[in-house]
Amino acid sequence: MRPASPAAHSSAPGAQRWAVVYDADCGFCKWALARLLRRDRASRLRPLALQSAAADALLAGLTLEERMASWHLVSPDGVRSSAGQALAPALRLLPGGRMPAAVMARLPALTERAYTWVADHRSELSRWVPAASNRRASDYVRARERALGGDGDQRGSA
Repeated sequence: MRPASPAAHSSAPGAQRWAVVYDADCGFCKWALARLLRRDRASRLRPLALQSAAADALLAGLTLEERMASWHLVSPDGVRSSAGQALAPALRLLPGGRMPAAVMARLPALTERAYTWVADHRSELSRWVPAASNRRASDYVRARERALGGDGDQRGSA
């Protein structure tokens, strides 16, 4: 059974959402994010492009290089995790994600190495993702951003 479309997700005012800050110029990143968001039936994750003013505000303590080096997960109370460290907290928010999150949390060095390998090879990995899947993923992420109040200011993104 496919999850509901992003427009069907609740966007109740004041909902406690975690920001998932991602590179909107990276097709593989959007494809991976769409897979994560489709599991997020409670709409606890709000995608936010690194290239947006809202991301600038959330990541103000990081240099531009640090911001662009990985994805970031920011809790409703402003606690930020990045790269491999963000995987376990993100998975804990998803149905069925507690067990994989527990494994990743117990093996942080391995999780970080795996994340770094994927990030370093995302161009090569993206070749394995069909163009139609990438388009659907981009559409899904964009729709979720709109549904959950993304700021729409994506400077320099395609």
